[in-house]
Amino acid sequence: MTIKTGDKIPSVTLKELTASGLQDLSTDKVFAGKKVVMFSVPGAFTPTCSAKHLPGFVQNLGKFKAEGVEIACLSVNDPFVMKAWATEHKAEGITILADGNGTFTKALGLEMDGSGYGLGQRGQRFALYAENGVVKSLAIEKPGAFEVSSAEAMLKVVGEKKAAA
Repeated sequence: MTIKTGDKIPSVTLKELTASGLQDLSTDKVFAGKKVVMFSVPGAFTPTCSAKHLPGFVQNLGKFKAEGVEIACLSVNDPFVMKAWATEHKAEGITILADGNGTFTKALGLEMDGSGYGLGQRGQRFALYAENGVVKSLAIEKPGAFEVSSAEAMLKVVGEKKAAA
């Protein structure tokens, strides 16, 4: 079942590559007590993800921070690939979530079969906004689209949630 507005973010342990090596990273730590926009890409180094999705969040990171919102990027890739991708795109300040086994993506109910493209099981392109681990907004892209999960679209969501509070 797909996660929806009002649901709590599932508690899953992922891996993160740090200067100290591979470390466990709990989704509870990423989301608890914070405002977070998490966007998901089908794959690091893939065309739209590398040319538009991640760069948009890198360019707008200051605007999100000014609103008190942290940014996390999720992909069903291993932590080594995600670290290299983040480094190439100078994504300092963005939490990079490597969901190598797709455990978190499956818990969200947002997996997809990319076998037709040689990608295997991956995550859909989406973005969500959560406060203290509870989903306040979820935007899932139609296959092949890049509209509702962009940094600009999510800045509007953050602004709307702030105005409604």
